Amino acid sequence: MLYVNIFQLGPLETNCYLVYNDAKEAVVIDPGGDPAEVLAVLRSQGLTLTHILNTHLHFDHIGGNAALSDATGAEILAGEADRPLLSSELGSGGFMGFPKTPSFSFTPLTPGTHTFVGETCHVLATPGHSPGSLSLYFPVLGAVFCGDLIFYRSVGRTDFPGGDEKVLKESACSQILVLPEETIIYPGHGPQTDVRDARENNPFFTDFHML
Repeated sequence: MLYVNIFQLGPLETNCYLVYNDAKEAVVIDPGGDPAEVLAVLRSQGLTLTHILNTHLHFDHIGGNAALSDATGAEILAGEADRPLLSSELGSGGFMGFPKTPSFSFTPLTPGTHTFVGETCHVLATPGHSPGSLSLYFPVLGAVFCGDLIFYRSVGRTDFPGGDEKVLKESACSQILVLPEETIIYPGHGPQTDVRDARENNPFFTDFHML
């Protein structure tokens, strides 16, 4: 069985997700700021953090990567196509006066089937918000972590370098909206939603007719 804890970290209150199992293995998705709260839960629950998973490499999703990896030894995984962002203010920080991002190294996470916390995770290529954006679908959890691809009745910005509105919609329709309608969508910001609501009530997908 998997469990999910949610934290709002960093200057933009990015949703950071701690996912763990009964065997006390854990992954963290998108630690966007000081990970002190996450570390406190890891320690209090006796959890072993195996990986830090980034849906994309914008500064507000990676601000806690270095500190969390240094404290736990967990490997950082992210989409290779987002690597160039780390050489820009959008990834390295300083954008619009926000804090700089402590540097870190990461291992490319390729789309396909992986195993995290003892369960199958389908890593989906979902570019549009950024070139290397990934979504993480855990069937056993009935949930997908999609970063800034889809929000509750909205979508992520596409006006940053590497963003593309058409590509984002194609990603959402071909990878996320085809999942079972009860699938929970855990976004990078704001409240969760689900596939049914995204199909029926998200104004960005009113022309979705693939089902």
